[in-house]
Amino acid sequence: MNPYLARLQATLGVRPDFVRTLAAPLFVVLILAMMVLPLPPFVLDLLFTFNIAMALMVMFTASSMVKPLDFAAFPAVLLVTTLLRLSLNVASTRVVLLEGHTGTGAAGHVIEAFGHFLIGGNFAVGLIVFAVLVVINFIVITKGAERIAEVGARFTLDAMPGKQMAIDADLNAGLIDEKEAKRRRAEVGEEAEFFGSMDGASKYVRGDAMAGLLILFINIIGGFVIGVVQHDLSAAKAADTYILLAVGDALVAQIPGLLISVASAMVVSRVGKDSDVGSQIGRQLFGAPRTLALSAGIIGGLGLIPGMPHLVFFIIAAVLGAAAWRLQQAERRRAQAPERAAEPERPADAEASWDDLVPVDTLGLEVGYRLIALVDKARNGDLLGRIKGVRKKFAQDVGFLPPPVHIRDNLELRPSLYRVTLRGAVVGEGEAFPGLLLAINPGGATQQLPGTTTTDPAFGLPAVWIEERHREQAQMAGFTVVDCSTVVATHLSHLMQVHAAKLLGRVETQQLVDHVAKLAPKLIEDVVPKMVAIPVLQKALQLLLEEGVHIRDMRSIVECLAENAGAGTDAAELARRVRVHLAPAIVQQIYGPVRELDVIAIEPNLERLVTQALNSPHGAALDPGVAEALSRGAADTAQRQEEMGVPACLLVPDAIRAPMARLLKRAAPRLKVLAHSEIPETHSIRIASIIGGTA
Repeated sequence: MNPYLARLQATLGVRPDFVRTLAAPLFVVLILAMMVLPLPPFVLDLLFTFNIAMALMVMFTASSMVKPLDFAAFPAVLLVTTLLRLSLNVASTRVVLLEGHTGTGAAGHVIEAFGHFLIGGNFAVGLIVFAVLVVINFIVITKGAERIAEVGARFTLDAMPGKQMAIDADLNAGLIDEKEAKRRRAEVGEEAEFFGSMDGASKYVRGDAMAGLLILFINIIGGFVIGVVQHDLSAAKAADTYILLAVGDALVAQIPGLLISVASAMVVSRVGKDSDVGSQIGRQLFGAPRTLALSAGIIGGLGLIPGMPHLVFFIIAAVLGAAAWRLQQAERRRAQAPERAAEPERPADAEASWDDLVPVDTLGLEVGYRLIALVDKARNGDLLGRIKGVRKKFAQDVGFLPPPVHIRDNLELRPSLYRVTLRGAVVGEGEAFPGLLLAINPGGATQQLPGTTTTDPAFGLPAVWIEERHREQAQMAGFTVVDCSTVVATHLSHLMQVHAAKLLGRVETQQLVDHVAKLAPKLIEDVVPKMVAIPVLQKALQLLLEEGVHIRDMRSIVECLAENAGAGTDAAELARRVRVHLAPAIVQQIYGPVRELDVIAIEPNLERLVTQALNSPHGAALDPGVAEALSRGAADTAQRQEEMGVPACLLVPDAIRAPMARLLKRAAPRLKVLAHSEIPETHSIRIASIIGGTA
């Protein structure tokens, strides 16, 4: 800020933001005051010069903007500059009509200079030049810019819902965070408002051109009448003086108006948001050597025709040819640069080295050659973005960042097959068909769809591969319709949830500890690794993850470990105590916010038998027949519970919870096993089913 202005603000006790707030309305008031207050010629010269400078600044700003919102104030600037030109027209008209009889310098030197030097003092030439400028501005530039602004505003408003849905889709997929989504939504809204304002502001430019034409004729007729009637000038003298002043005044206003019209047309007609107009034109028009070479050849050929100005044509042809040659040489150097920079290949008989040892991917995705398009951005493949969203969602839900998913093509697979590997072992596979959609039957759809019958690879639900034209039919029939990328990403997400314990390695555990240390540094410093070693912590967390317990609340987990570290370093015992500590969260994860829990119980005699067998002093030894009957009964009961819409959860004594969970995991993987101590005091239980008896 100007130091004198700052000192004045400090003296008057005015805040800077108050001054900035009042600057715009005060400027508009001063512009409107010019219409009613008489201005001396010197002030008019200053204001006319400022008007030309203002128009130049607006045009240069419009030509250098990259995005429309870089000059979001442009509609308001159009209004202010239009008011400024009209106010100057009124002020100069007053001076011309009052003092025009004294000579051509009555309205200032700027108007006189435009009247004498630009048009040679010939008012007829001035009228023709002004008419040409009006035709260019009004019919060509303003008319086209107005139409483009109108269409751009309509298209922008029509595309607004689609842009908002795309932002929501990126947010749900995890490609952007909530802060970036809010910024993009605000940008979409502001862009729509900008083009809507430009549609209306373009009318200012059109109206200004019409007003300039009318003001010229008013000045000519009024000045001629005043000069002849009031000042007794001859008709020739009055015409020469007043028409020259009127034309000079019109040109002084019309040239800045033409600059503003060009700026408005540049703003609404530009396409793209990666560079300014000058860079776009230079790259797209003058960046193709073939185009320049053909143009040079044609211009040179025209120069050979007898009667043509040979020198002029040959000069232009030589300039274009030289530019084409230089661009071609630059492209050749860029094409050869990677070849020279490439590292030499190792000879075939080179000795083996550690570089030949390729580490096994912790988490990998192998795809057949038909599925390569899903991961190829050049072919609009979005699977990479979906996988990023899957990793982000996994971290938010489970509580740690999983290892990256390494994707590679495998020509040994069937073209449409994909495999998910965990440390080199295949943990899941499925088929996906690019160009088709998978219609999944969630259980209530009965209509037969035309397509290939299959099963959902993630959850084993019945499904059909259908064509795009059957999407609406499938959705109306109650099917859930997803594309290929969603099928693969959902399957990968499900497998990551199932194998979460195996994804938590030593590296991930250390990264998790480092992350928690940023939030609670003193807690981590006192507990890990002083009281609980990293290997013990990793094993305890893996035991929790094996049974689907999320570890998002690491602060509570570490606090519980600190309280129970004196009980020993057995990871299983620490995991048991952490489960009791996290009981409200575990119950809510299974049942949701309900307070009465429908649970499955074991028939008392059978439960007593199992407890004695699993807690025998000679070691756990459960009769195989009893174990098989127990597993079969648990699987059947869990299925009935889920069919009734109730979570399948078995309630057992604390002493046998862990071995029962391991025993029933294979037979009923969706069955959760809770101990009596893991039921919060705020909840009540109701026996819904009994294994080995009747409810």
